[in-house]
Parts: sequence; structure tokens; C-alpha cells
Amino acid sequence: MRLDKFLKLARLVKRRTVAQEMIELGAVRLEGRECKASSEVREGNIIEVAYINRVLKVRVLCADEAILKRPKVISWEQLEERPVKPDEKPF
Repeated sequence: MRLDKFLKLARLVKRRTVAQEMIELGAVRLEGRECKASSEVREGNIIEVAYINRVLKVRVLCADEAILKRPKVISWEQLEERPVKPDEKPF
């Protein structure tokens, strides 16, 4: 599944266009590397998402679109969450 679509379906980002913008800005990393919105997400991948005041690191548990569209599906597990100061670069 595409990275931007996963972020939206996994509820890490509210809208797919926002996910695409974050990826373009370099605020999302897949397996520790910068990536494209079209990058393929698979089970076991590590994704880091830099929000305004924190960085969230998660492991993908489910990357099946049909399953992710169901309510209350757990698609990722949190590995780390760290605060980021406003003047600090997250990565």
C-alpha cells in the first residue's frame, strides 16, 4: 500500500493530501530514509512521523487496505515518542 494512503487509513494523519505534503517536506521517514508518497508500506516497516511538537515512531502491523478500512483495527504499534522543541529539527 502507498505510504500516503497508509498514513490516512491508519489515522496517523487526517487527510491524504496532508500526508503527501508532510512526506514532500521530509517530515515522514520509512525505514529511516526519506521517501515518496508512493513508497510501498509492508508489515514490519518502521515509520517515523514528525508532527509540530513531537516525533512518533511506529511499526506497521497491518498494511492491507481492506482490513484498514474497518473500524477499530489496530494497524501499528508505537515504538517511541519524543518531544521536539519548536526551534529544533526533528531528524
